Amino acid sequence: MKVFLMHRDRSFDMERKLPPNEQAVTQDLELGVLLNAMARDDKFLLEVTKKALLSSLVDLDQILYRQSTLKDCLKNARVVRDVYKVAEETTASEKGIWGWYNPYNSTDQVLGRSVKVLQLCVGKLKELRGIVDQHAGEFESEGFRALFAMLKEELSDEYLAGVQALLGGLESSDGTLIRAELGQGNRGTKYALCKQPEKKQGRMARVFGTGEPRFTYSLDVNDNTGTEMLSKLRDRGINDVANTLAQSSAHVLAFFTSLRIELAFYVACLNLQELLARKGEPTCFPVPVGRGKRGQSFEGLYDACLTLKLEQRVVANDLNAENKDLVVITGANRGGKSTFLRSIGLAQLMMQCGAFVPAKSFTSDLSEGVFTHFKREEDTAMKSGKLDEELKRMSDIVDHLSADCTVLFNESFAATNEREGSEISRQIVGALLEKRVKVFFVTHQYEFAHSLYEKKMANAVFLRAERKAGGERTFKVVQGEPLETSYGEDLYDHIFLGAAPSPAPTAPVTS
Repeated sequence: MKVFLMHRDRSFDMERKLPPNEQAVTQDLELGVLLNAMARDDKFLLEVTKKALLSSLVDLDQILYRQSTLKDCLKNARVVRDVYKVAEETTASEKGIWGWYNPYNSTDQVLGRSVKVLQLCVGKLKELRGIVDQHAGEFESEGFRALFAMLKEELSDEYLAGVQALLGGLESSDGTLIRAELGQGNRGTKYALCKQPEKKQGRMARVFGTGEPRFTYSLDVNDNTGTEMLSKLRDRGINDVANTLAQSSAHVLAFFTSLRIELAFYVACLNLQELLARKGEPTCFPVPVGRGKRGQSFEGLYDACLTLKLEQRVVANDLNAENKDLVVITGANRGGKSTFLRSIGLAQLMMQCGAFVPAKSFTSDLSEGVFTHFKREEDTAMKSGKLDEELKRMSDIVDHLSADCTVLFNESFAATNEREGSEISRQIVGALLEKRVKVFFVTHQYEFAHSLYEKKMANAVFLRAERKAGGERTFKVVQGEPLETSYGEDLYDHIFLGAAPSPAPTAPVTS
C-alpha cells in the first residue's frame, strides 16, 4: 500500500538531507515566517513543510504532478483535512498501545500488541474507506485517483470483515489452541496455531456427542516451573503467527505514516492559502519552464513573508526578464529592493516544491539550486573583517554551484571601498554568467552597476527602486538605468532636519 501523493513513483523521503545552503536561505528569505504560518504551531507540519520547501524539484513533470494534487486539495479542502485527521489519529493512537504482559514469553507480547495495532488500523481503514466511497468522484488528479482506486481494490468490505473476525479469534478468552506432533526422541515438532472452534459445545452435546477422546492436564496455580514450560510450548505455537502479524501491523502503520507525511505538505499549503485569501492577497499556480531555457516573468509578485507580518496588503511588482541571465537592481535606500529580491527567491522555492506562489501570474525556468548572499550585520566575534567573511561565504556557495543555479546577491561586497567592491562584484558576476548561473544583484555600487549597463548586454535587465519627487518611496521596482545616488539625503533630512518621512519598506501599503 503506497500513497504516492508527492511523487508519481516513490514516497516522500523525510530522511533526505537538506541542502548545504539551508541556513543561509532560511535566514535571508525569512522562511521562518512562512513556515510558521503554514504549520500553525504544529511541529510535524513544520518539519515536513520545511523539508519539502527546501528540497526543490528539478523535473518539470514532477512539479506539474504535485501541482495537480494541490489543486485537488484546494477544491476539496474539508475532505483532505478529514483524511489527514484519520492518518494523524492512527499514528498517535498506535504509540499508546502495549502488548499482553507475559513474564515468560516475549512472543506473546509481540502477538498481543500486533493484534491491538491491527484492530486499530482496521477500524481506521474502514473510516478511510467511508470517506473514499463518498468523495472519490470529486477528485481529478492522478495522485488522488490512484490512491483512492488502490484503497477500494485492496480494502473491500469482505476483506476488512474477514481481518476483523480473525483478529477477534486471536484475542479470544478461550485460550490458545496449538497443534503439534511427536518427533525424534518424542520431542515436539511442527507446532502450529489453530483456529478456535466457532462454538463451544453445550453440556448435553459433551455428554452424548461423539468424537475423538480428549485428555486434559491442569497445572497447579503454584507450579511456576510448569507454567514457564507451558509458556515456552505456546511460544513455539504462536511464533510464526506473531511474526506475521508484527510485519502486517508495521506495513499498515507505514501506510498511515506515509499518508500523514505526504498530506501534511498539502494541509500546510491549505493553511497558507487561507491566510493569504483572508487578506485578499492573490495566489496562482506558476508555469515552470523546462531545463535549458530562460523564462522569468511575473505580474503582481509580492513577498508573502512580509504580508504575513503586516495587517494590510503589500506592494506587488511586475517583471519581464525573458531570456535574461542577469538582473541588476539599484535605486533609493529603503525603496523595497531587498523585499523585491526576497519575493523572487521565495516564489522560486515555492514553485519548485509544487506549491502556488504569491502573485497574479508567475513563470520561471527551473533552478538547480537557489543560493543567497546577503549582507550581514557586524559580528564582534568575527576573527576577520567583514569583506573576508563575505568572500568566504561566496567561496562556500561556489563549491556547490552548477549550471542553471540561481544566486541572489543583496548589497554584497560593500564592506570595502566603491572601487574594490565594484571590481570584486564585476569579476564574480562575470564568472557566474560564463558558467550559466542566473544572477539577481541588489547593489548601491554605481561603478559596478553602470559598467554592466554600458555593455548593453542582451542577457541583462536593469531595474531601479522607484522614488518620486520629494523623496516618496512607492516600493515599486521598475526598469531604469542605474543612478549615481541612492538618495541617502532623504534619510538624513528625515533624521536630522525633521523632514516628513517616507514610509518604511515594511510599512503596510495597499497594492
